[in-house]
Amino acid sequence: MSHVAIVGGGISGLVAAYRLRQRLGPEARVTLIEQADRLGGKLRTVDLDGVPADVGAEAFVLRNPAAVDLVTELGLADRLVHPELASATIRAGGSIVPLPKRTFLGVPAGADSVRDVLSADSVARVAAESSLPPLRLADDEDVSVAEVLADRFDRELVDHLVEPLLGGVYAGRAERLGLRATMPALVAAVAETGSFTAAVDRMMPVRSGPAAPVFGAVRGGMAVLVAELAARADADVRLGVTTRALARTATGWRLELGSVPHPEFLDADAVVLAVPPPAARRLLTDTSPAAAGAYAGIAVGSMAVVSMVLPADVTLPAASGVLLAVGERHRDGTPFTAKAFTYTSRKWGGERVRLRASVGRVGEEQTLRRDEDALLADVLADLAELSGVTAKPDAWTVTKWGGGLPQYGVGHTAAVAGIERAVAELPGLAVAGATLRGVGIPACVDAATAAADRVVGHLAV
Repeated sequence: MSHVAIVGGGISGLVAAYRLRQRLGPEARVTLIEQADRLGGKLRTVDLDGVPADVGAEAFVLRNPAAVDLVTELGLADRLVHPELASATIRAGGSIVPLPKRTFLGVPAGADSVRDVLSADSVARVAAESSLPPLRLADDEDVSVAEVLADRFDRELVDHLVEPLLGGVYAGRAERLGLRATMPALVAAVAETGSFTAAVDRMMPVRSGPAAPVFGAVRGGMAVLVAELAARADADVRLGVTTRALARTATGWRLELGSVPHPEFLDADAVVLAVPPPAARRLLTDTSPAAAGAYAGIAVGSMAVVSMVLPADVTLPAASGVLLAVGERHRDGTPFTAKAFTYTSRKWGGERVRLRASVGRVGEEQTLRRDEDALLADVLADLAELSGVTAKPDAWTVTKWGGGLPQYGVGHTAAVAGIERAVAELPGLAVAGATLRGVGIPACVDAATAAADRVVGHLAV
């Protein structure tokens, strides 16, 4: 009977466990080890005054169908929901305007789409971008998002559009994020067109009729998906257990669990590591210095989510939410604390008035160290200026995600390739997680499935 141990009980570890159960059958032993006291990782749903509220990832993109296919496969298609008709807005240059339609992570298909959010000079730079000398990147060349886009357009485009959108995904800064890792589809299109605007125009053609939904979510919260994956995986789940070391044995792998004074040893035929970069680096230091070194070069970011239920007589703006451009300030000159608001009940529907605010980017750790009451007060002040809503919430919660968001910096794709090469030399070991080829749920599903397939292939030899 084969035994596979999975370290990490987030979405990646859960999908890996589920896939292994599918492929290895009911007789296989699957052990899922999670340091926290719950499964789900960055997927977390809490009860907020009787309303399920996702305080981590709330949705998944449909461009990569891996997540929606998984939801359907698990028999949860009747719980799949898409955003209501309300569209997103952005606060830039002191005004709130609709988020431009034909943009890819803030990079526009042309000048017409950004006239309401950029200055005349910046719009002119967008219009002229396709006439610049073609952009060519060597296969092994990477640049920061800010560097290349500020050169092809200007800094205003980066601050007003690109960084607000990337900040929502990575909690990172455009100066530190790598173009190849954060926008691989765009890089591929630019390789053919030589122009960002031409590439986006090709990627996002003008279509007639109603727009197809971009996002999906699960009615009842992501906890529904977590619970179904856990049930289908039928694994031996070990919560609140730290994995301290990983070593090869003559027949497989040995994990050291628990406390230093009282360690427990677990032997397995194969192991999947589905943990953030710091934990992966620590576990691989002795077994694979090359993989550990590559993981060590991947920074992590932190953020917080402030979720609330508001009184029934509150009317939220007729939008799915609002992003804030870099440098936006209150009328009194103080900076906004939140980087984005999601008007949850506008976006997803429901009887209660709900919203969530995202706080924090790389370099704003001091803000995240503030106590929850202070963060709430600042977020409510932001909300009042942005929307006119001054009501106090009926219920609220602050969730801080410390150091759990991998930063896709310059050279990230090379680092991931180094990790995968090093791990490929270790039979029975696989890696998964948001560190590899995307931080969204679909990318994690893909990486976890690939990890499970690698393990199954090893066990079949």
